[in-house]
Parts: sequence; C-alpha cells; structure tokens
Amino acid sequence: MENKQPIKICALTTISKTMDWFIVDSMRNLAANGYEVTLVCNMEEGFAERNGDYATCIHLPMSRGISVSDLIKTPLRLRKIFREGQFDIVYYTSPNAAMYASVASWLAGIKKRVYSQCGLRYVSFTGVRRWVFRFVEKLTCMFSTHVRAQSPMNRQFAIDEKLCPAHKISVVGIGGTTGVSLAQCDGFDHTEARVRLREQYGIAQEAFVFGYVGRVNADKGINELLTAFDDVKTTCQNSVLVLVGMLDDTNPIDADKLERAQADPTIVLTGNVPPSQVYEHMAMFDVLTHPTYREGFGKVLQEAMGMRLPIITTNVPGPSEVVENGVSGVLVEAMDSADLAEKMKLVYKDDVLREKLAAEGRKRAQTYFDRPIMLNNILQDMNAIVEK
Repeated sequence: MENKQPIKICALTTISKTMDWFIVDSMRNLAANGYEVTLVCNMEEGFAERNGDYATCIHLPMSRGISVSDLIKTPLRLRKIFREGQFDIVYYTSPNAAMYASVASWLAGIKKRVYSQCGLRYVSFTGVRRWVFRFVEKLTCMFSTHVRAQSPMNRQFAIDEKLCPAHKISVVGIGGTTGVSLAQCDGFDHTEARVRLREQYGIAQEAFVFGYVGRVNADKGINELLTAFDDVKTTCQNSVLVLVGMLDDTNPIDADKLERAQADPTIVLTGNVPPSQVYEHMAMFDVLTHPTYREGFGKVLQEAMGMRLPIITTNVPGPSEVVENGVSGVLVEAMDSADLAEKMKLVYKDDVLREKLAAEGRKRAQTYFDRPIMLNNILQDMNAIVEK
C-alpha cells in the first residue's frame, strides 16, 4: 500500500500481559509495513524495552477491575494522548481499556476507532452485574467505527444481542487474533523441555499430564476442572493436572478449591510464565484441557494444535469453531464437571484418539492459524479500513 505519510496507529489494552498475548505481534508486523505504532497500557517492567525497537510505548496505569478513579481520569488522559498523537487509527481490546479508548478517541475526533472484541465477558453473569457489563459492551461498540469479532458465532451473538449493527462488525479471516507461531512450536527440543520442566515441577516423567494455560479464574472453568480432576485421578493412574497461568483476583475460583489444589501433590500451579516459555510448558502436557465458559476464539487452542496436543474444550462460541469435534478436539458442555471428567477419562484411555486429535489439529493450524497467515489477515484488514 503506497502512502506518502506513515499511517499512525495507537493500540491499547488494560495490562501489558494482554498486549503481549494478543497485540504485539500484529503491531510489529504493521510497523514493518509502513505503520507508525504507539502502544498504550499499564506496562510491566521490561515491556518498553522489548517493544521499543518498533513502537512508541506509553505507560498508563489502569486497573483490571472496576475503578471509579479510572472511570473519571483515564478517558481524559487518553483524549490528550490521542489529540497529541494525531492518530489515523485507534485500536483497542480488553474490557476496561476498550471502553475508555472508544469514548476518548471519539472525543478526540479520531476517524477510525477499531474495537477488537475478544470475547464477551458478561455472558456468564446474571442479574444487575450482567446488565451493567452488557451496557458497557454496547457503549464501547457504539463509540467504535469498526468492531472485529473473534469468530463468526461471536459476531452473530453480538448482532442478536443488539450490541452493534451487522454492517459494523466483521471477522478477520476465519477468526482469532495473531494465531500460533508454528516455527516457534518446532524450534526447540520438545523431549528435552518435557524432561526438564517435569523435573523442575516435581512431576514424574511417566505421569499423564492434563494441562491448562491461561488465567486461573472462574470463567475459564477452573472450578469445574478441579472437580473433574478429583474424579479422574481416582481411575486414571499417574495422572497430574498442571495449571499454567496467574491467579486472577478479579474473577477468582472458589477459595476452598484453590486451597485444596495448592495442597494436592497431583496438582501443579506454575503461576505466570513469560510468553516465550508457553510452548515449552505445553511440551510437558499429554492433553490440553480448556473448559472455558466464554472465549473470543481461543488462541491457546491454536497453540496446542501447533504443539500437536489433543484438546478438550467447551462447546461454546469460539472454541467450538477452532476445533472440529471428534476430529481435532473433543467438546464438552460448559459448566459441566461430570461431562468434563468423562471426556478426560476417554482421552486418557484411548491412545488412537489422542494421536488422531493431535495430527488433525496440527493440520488445521497449518491451514488457518499459522502466524504469518493471521498477521497478513490483520494487515489487509487495517489497510482496508484506512482506504475506506
């Protein structure tokens, strides 16, 4: 795309972990294709150093939970940043940052306001809480000029819920964000990583590991996963559950379940690990279990496919579109620990099924989710938005 002046884009998330996970790869690719990139989030130490070679990094303190102070101050701070930056596009994701940025960019007169709608948080809520979070979602969509749903089913849900009109919301490619780096999946010794990390976490080399990667919170189905594993380990010998990710205080799992898990020698909570170490940690797993209630598309599922892991996940928009049930993954009903336990036992016992799921998942990742494919999809979409 030929432009005399670089296209100026500002990307925002609430915290830098989300930026690392969903945004930085696409922004680095945009920078390599003529865009002038600014990144805004609540930055952890080292974030600016990792990304300063291609982007201007602005630290803006924001809370992940509800904050009255943020609600008042952050949109005003962002409006100032947007006016001074004179951006062509403001691109945002994650609930808090998206709400603040959509309003602030509208106030600043930004013409292209793009909301990457990575899942709808309110779908698992009830009562007043559901109404409030649905209203915030609708507000964010209203102030955005373009909404990018993470999957076709999530797009249709947003339309049916009247969050935004159909003409405003679309899906990039077949869904997802930055996909999986198959080159990184293949770029290390899986056996060495498996042996080393199992030894590090005190897991027997012969153990059968059910693994999870993501925030350890209620909406990811961790309560059900812990309940299911209590059943599974009684019949599946040498089974271990490994949870890779930070404990999420904004949507915590049941306190008694967490306490029992922390005391259980067959359950390992690794805490947060750097993005660069996620694939190595997956090399420890025999199966990925991801019993989420809601999901934009399921980046971790794509990564598991790249790592040739069989997958158990839920029959909800996003995950049910990433995997093909019985072909590249096994679907269970959300919030159903009994169904989850049954499917975990099935995959544990059936070597042939595991091999089939792993092989078909890898093929699907190669066809649709390899990072160069996904990054080019985002680049073409941004180019189209600018040119309209």
